[in-house]
Amino acid sequence: MEPYSFSHLLANAIVLGTMILATVIGNVFVIAAVILERNLHNVANYLIASLAVADLMVAALVMPLAAVNEVSKQWFLGPEICDMFVSFDVLCCTSSILHLVCISLDRYWAVTRVDYIHNRSASRILVMIALSWAISASISIPPLFGWKDEKHLDKTGECLISQDLGYTVFSTLGAFYLPLSLMIIIYIKIFQAARSRIRKKHFKKSAPKKQLLLRRSPPGSTTDTTALTSSATPLAPSPGHNTECSNGSCVSESVANDANRNNKLLTVSPPPTPNKEPEQNSSWIDLTKVNKTQLQSPKSKRTKEKIEQKRERKAARTLAIITGSFIVCWLPFFIIALVRPFCGDLCHYPDILMSIIGWLGYFNSLLNPIIYTIFNPDFRSAFRKILFGKYRNQQRRHCGGPPYRR
Repeated sequence: MEPYSFSHLLANAIVLGTMILATVIGNVFVIAAVILERNLHNVANYLIASLAVADLMVAALVMPLAAVNEVSKQWFLGPEICDMFVSFDVLCCTSSILHLVCISLDRYWAVTRVDYIHNRSASRILVMIALSWAISASISIPPLFGWKDEKHLDKTGECLISQDLGYTVFSTLGAFYLPLSLMIIIYIKIFQAARSRIRKKHFKKSAPKKQLLLRRSPPGSTTDTTALTSSATPLAPSPGHNTECSNGSCVSESVANDANRNNKLLTVSPPPTPNKEPEQNSSWIDLTKVNKTQLQSPKSKRTKEKIEQKRERKAARTLAIITGSFIVCWLPFFIIALVRPFCGDLCHYPDILMSIIGWLGYFNSLLNPIIYTIFNPDFRSAFRKILFGKYRNQQRRHCGGPPYRR
C-alpha cells in the first residue's frame, strides 16, 4: 500500500484535531456549567452531565486513536491496544446513545405527568444513569472474552469491532436499533402530549365563561358592595331563600352564602345616566356583560391561534433536531456495521466513505452538548459566565481577595 501524501495527512490532522478539541471543550463546558451554576443544580441535569461525561470519554479515549487509525493505512499498535480501543469505543458510544434514550424518557414523564417535575427523585435518575453504563459494559465486554474472530486483525490489518455474526446482531440491536426505536416512539408521544396540552390550554381560555350575577340595590343608593357569585341558571332568587338588606344593599341569601365560601367582593357603582335601559331595570346584573374588556375580538382570537401554532411548530422543530441529528450521525455507521460481517469479501466499501461514516458517529458527541443545552437559558447564561470569567471573580470575592481585572 502506498502511504498518504503529506498534504493529505496534514489536512486530516487539522480537521480531526479541531473536531476532537471542540468536542472536549464543549463537554467540559457542560460539566462545568452544571457544577458552577446554582440554577442548574437540579436532578434533571444529572442526565445531561452524565451524557457530557460519556461524550468527553469518547473525545479523550476513542477519537485520538481513531485519528491515528485514520491517517495510517494499517493498524500498527498491536492487538492489545486494538482490543482496548474497540472496547472503549463501544462502551462510550453506546453509553452516549443510551443516555439520549434516558433523557427522552425523562422528558416524556415531565410532559405527561403533572407532578413529575416536583417529585422527580435523584434515585430514579441515578438508576437510569447506572443502567446506561451497565448495558453499555455488557455490550462492550464480550469480545474481550473471545466473542470475536481472533484472526481478523492478522488477515486484514484493520482494527475493527468484532465481526462475529452473533455478536454483530447482539451489539447493533442493543447499542442502536432498539434505542432508536424507543427514541422515535417516545418523541412522537411527547409531541402528541405537548400539542394536546397546548390546544387544551387554548380551549380553556376560549371556553365560554359562566354568567356572573349581582343583586342590584334599591334606587337611591350610591354604591353596591356585594359578594360575587358564578351562576348559569337563576336570574332571580329562588323561592324559599331570604333576602338580606343592610346599608342600602340587598343580597340574596343563597348568593351571600356562595360569596362567603369564595371570599370574593366586588364594588359596582350605578350608572350616572338617569335614563335606564330595560336590562338595567332588572334586579340582577350580568357581570360578564359589564366587564366587556374580557371579551375577545376575532382579531385577538386569530392572534392567539397563531401563537399556539407557533408553539407547536417550535416543539416539533426541537424534537426534529434532536432525533434527526441522532439518526443522521449514527444510522449510516450501524447499517454498515450490521451488513459488513454478513457480506464479507463480496462487498467493497470506498475508504473515504468508511471514514466519513465512522467520524459522523463521533461527531454526535460534539453535537450533543450543543443540542441539549442551547435551548436552555440557564446553560447559555452559565456558558457566558465561564467565557468571561465571572465565576472566577465571584470566587475571589467570596475568598476576600480583590476582584480580577484585565
